[in-house]
Amino acid sequence: MGKKGSILVCDDEEIMRDVLETILSGAGYKVDLAKTGEEAIEAYEHRPFDLVLMDVSMPGMGGLTALEHLVRLDSEAVVLMVTAYATFDTAISAWEKGAAGVIRKPFQNEQILALVAKGIRSRRKEEERKSLRQAMSRSVKRDGFIGRSEVMEGVFRLVDRVAPARSTVLITGESGTGKELVAKAIHEASPRADEPFVAVNCSNIPSELLESELFGHTRGAFTGAVAAKKGLFEVADGGSIFLDEIGDLRPELQVKLLRVIQEREFTPLGDTAPCKVDVRIIAATNIDLKEAVKNGTFREDLYYRLSVVPIELPALRDRREDILPLAQYFIKKYSDENGRQISENLSPEVLSLLENYYYPGNVRELENIIERAVVIAQTDEVTVDCLRPEVSDPSRAMDMIKRTEGSSGEIDIARGVNFYDEIKKFEIDLIRRALDQTGGHQSRAARLLGLNATTLNSKIKNHNIPTRT
Repeated sequence: MGKKGSILVCDDEEIMRDVLETILSGAGYKVDLAKTGEEAIEAYEHRPFDLVLMDVSMPGMGGLTALEHLVRLDSEAVVLMVTAYATFDTAISAWEKGAAGVIRKPFQNEQILALVAKGIRSRRKEEERKSLRQAMSRSVKRDGFIGRSEVMEGVFRLVDRVAPARSTVLITGESGTGKELVAKAIHEASPRADEPFVAVNCSNIPSELLESELFGHTRGAFTGAVAAKKGLFEVADGGSIFLDEIGDLRPELQVKLLRVIQEREFTPLGDTAPCKVDVRIIAATNIDLKEAVKNGTFREDLYYRLSVVPIELPALRDRREDILPLAQYFIKKYSDENGRQISENLSPEVLSLLENYYYPGNVRELENIIERAVVIAQTDEVTVDCLRPEVSDPSRAMDMIKRTEGSSGEIDIARGVNFYDEIKKFEIDLIRRALDQTGGHQSRAARLLGLNATTLNSKIKNHNIPTRT
């Protein structure tokens, strides 16, 4: 295919076919030729074209009839009709049948090229919108990326706008809000959809190994480097790389990442020759990078390079109208996985408990709650006793807060309280106590709290809880 697009020229006059082929090929388009409407339809059935130039008056099947066939084959086909006898009635008839425009002979080369370029841009935009709809649909079906709330509709619209571009995207939000799903949706709706999507969690890879993972190394670059290794940026060449927990990058790696963004090149460990790459960077974090910039732990220039297009994902407690469709999706998912037939219809009591829970773990926690409920359900429906205790008995959360305040530190209900603020205070206090009890050892504290180490580390950063060094 030509770099600028593929065009099918259909005209019964050989000289006109030759003229159009010369003009369009010279402009960088790939051109196929057809002498009749029947040939044009056969060619289009074999593979769609970005645009069709169709003569109106031809022996056998006329151009307008062929136009109708093409539009039935592909409702998004872009067809420009060419005629030596353009009248108002001809133009109206062509537009009614689905033509993108009518060109009158004789024409100027510049006119043809301008109309062709406009038509192909229109085709590409529609393909991008279709790709996005398919990507979002696949996400809903595969990964529970569901949202009918106004705030999530805003996120979807922003994804729609940013997907076709190459600009870097910074996705922010609490742990468990679905940042990687948004990154995948952006990639799958972009022109890079057929190229690699590489996801890297910067906090899960030891800092001393992360540079090698990202940029690769030559043989003998360091102890243990017995063979050369391709870095993940090179693996993602032509596609997208998703850098999760970007706030955990140490300063020297921040410098190298800045160079990749600015120069589109990097140098593998142990090498001297830079490696050129074409990679779209999508980054994510659950910490306040602006605050990190103020604290001197994150480069200001890198922050602005990453956040060309910022996307903030809301916490689940801020989009409670999405809890029911998410819960129903997870019920079906885990019923299928476990050979159960659990009803997706939730009782008002169960739904009320689910909608009023705080969800410190966001969508990921809701998924965990529903998976457990499906597995232990004794009937064909999710009942209150299937829910975790902290969900089924909201008073437990307030009791725990009161206990952390001490015997004389009861909450003054008369003054009023913010339930979520009190839950946040309790969470911070509980983490601090666990860290004190384990001497600041985060892995042991995570086990004590029943969390995985990554989740605990994210909460510590999100709440700015000081740790021992």
